[in-house]
Formats: sequence, C-alpha cells, structure tokens
Amino acid sequence: MNEIIEVIESYNEYIRKIPQGVMYIANCLREDQLNEALLTIKDFSEGVIWLSDASELLKKNDIEVELNIEQIQAFLIEINTSLEKRDFLLVADLFEYEIVPFFENVMLINKAN
Repeated sequence: MNEIIEVIESYNEYIRKIPQGVMYIANCLREDQLNEALLTIKDFSEGVIWLSDASELLKKNDIEVELNIEQIQAFLIEINTSLEKRDFLLVADLFEYEIVPFFENVMLINKAN
C-alpha cells in the first residue's frame, strides 16, 4: 500500500507542476529558444507517459483517477504534426491555450479513496 500512496503523491505533485512547465515550453518557443523547447517537450512527453502508466496502476488498485488519456494523446499528435510543419507558434498556442487549462482542471487524487 505504501507504493500506491507514493504513486498518488507523485501523480498529484506532477499534475500541479505541469501548467508551469507547459508555459515554460510556450515561452521558449515564442522566444526562439528552440533547443530548450524541444528538450522540454521531450520531458513533457515522457511525463505524460508516466502519468498514463500511473493512472493504469492506480485504477487496477481501485483508486479513482480522472485523467483523459485520449485527450492527452490527441494533444501529442497535434504537437507532432505542428512540429513537423515547423509551426512553432501554433505549438506555443496549443501549450498555452489548450494544454495548460486542461491540466489546471485535472482533479488531484484524494489519498482517502
């Protein structure tokens, strides 16, 4: 059970930090700090993969998780498509106006569940 509590704490901590990190990516893209932005986008992608895995683990342990993985996957597809077109302003807007609000509205997990 301690492992599950640690996963919940990590999950909640990561969810709280994502909006700030996502805004950092948007700002880097707008300020032509492309290498930093791309490295941080890679970190973001790895982080959401971890969130997806953690969500599955928690659900298997009867913990209620309200994270729309399909929406996150749609964001990642749109990011990849825009990066392929080198439309960095569109990627910045996607991060700021869609992904930040999405993660600001994700419910944290109550450990008492």
